[in-house]
Amino acid sequence: MTSKRFGYARHLLRSGTRFTMNRSRAGFVRARRSVIPALQMTAAGVGAYLLAENLLGHDAPIFAAVAALIAMGFAKEPRLRKVLEVAIGCTFGVLIGDMLVHVFGQGWSVAVVVLFLSIMLARFLDSGPTFAMQMGLQALLVVLLPAPTDSPLGPFTRSADAVVGGATALAIALLTPKDPRMEPLREIRGVTDELTRALRETASAVRSSDSREAWHALIRSRGIQPKINDVTSALAAARELTRYSPAHRRHRSYMRRLERTADKLDLAVRSLRVMVRRAVSTIDHATLSDEGMQSLAHLLDELADASMLLSRAVRETGPGFDRGMNAAQKSLAAAAAQLHPRRLNIDDLEGETLVLLLRTMVVDLLEATGLDHDDADTQLPDLS
Repeated sequence: MTSKRFGYARHLLRSGTRFTMNRSRAGFVRARRSVIPALQMTAAGVGAYLLAENLLGHDAPIFAAVAALIAMGFAKEPRLRKVLEVAIGCTFGVLIGDMLVHVFGQGWSVAVVVLFLSIMLARFLDSGPTFAMQMGLQALLVVLLPAPTDSPLGPFTRSADAVVGGATALAIALLTPKDPRMEPLREIRGVTDELTRALRETASAVRSSDSREAWHALIRSRGIQPKINDVTSALAAARELTRYSPAHRRHRSYMRRLERTADKLDLAVRSLRVMVRRAVSTIDHATLSDEGMQSLAHLLDELADASMLLSRAVRETGPGFDRGMNAAQKSLAAAAAQLHPRRLNIDDLEGETLVLLLRTMVVDLLEATGLDHDDADTQLPDLS
């Protein structure tokens, strides 16, 4: 009995140690990636406070710092639309609060009216929940905190502070010299890495006729969609920076290429999910010959190799990007040339359907490397 308790305690200790190590490792990665946003938030909050204090002569302009910090937020990239939206929300909230306090004075009944009107106006102006939250929060703080009495702007001092804070946050988001390409590249690499793993698992499942492993590949391929969504968000943030920031305008052409790659990868992942689901059915029904199974598994491994080359290509931001894309393109073209049922020793309807699905996915991947649709389609053998 004592040995069982000791074994259970040891198991709990190992589990707790593993959990702590995993959380610590994830925390260090998260902190390392957050250095630049943390510096931006620090510069925005302190800078807005100093500007309002020294430039406008306001005493303790806390609303400038608060508006700047809230506008910057803490995301992977400060999106300009979000910064502008939240900055306007903060300013409107403070302005409404200042106006109503100036007319009706302070008190809990005024706070109720100010908060309700601010939220309703925010919902009228914008559908975003962040906008309503910021307007309501700032208006409530204006009503609850005492108004400055020694400023030439009178009760509207805090509104001016909020404008300074929002403008400071927007300027920092525009001018900070962070490379906008890094976040989209990291997210795209995550997609291509998972695509490679799913193809490897499917190849192994087909080779061993293991439908359970094919189901694991299907689950993995379905799990790529959230990563696709992260790519879309990262590209939208980078596109805003390259469009409006003078420091990043030189990257606009490169970002357009990344957007095309991401769009085609999205289509390829959709095709992958359908193909893997069909592979599960094919394995369950045992419709392929041994030669067909081995040929198909070998082809899937070749596609995984090509996907790995694509993953390496998107790790580059200079001339290496073009070289990597060309290498992935050649590898995909070599695999595409085999995508005919007879060349793969496949002669049944279910296997032919699997080949057709693979052809669609390979065309999407070829387009992701930079080929247009017609050129990608010519890499496939004629089915007639």
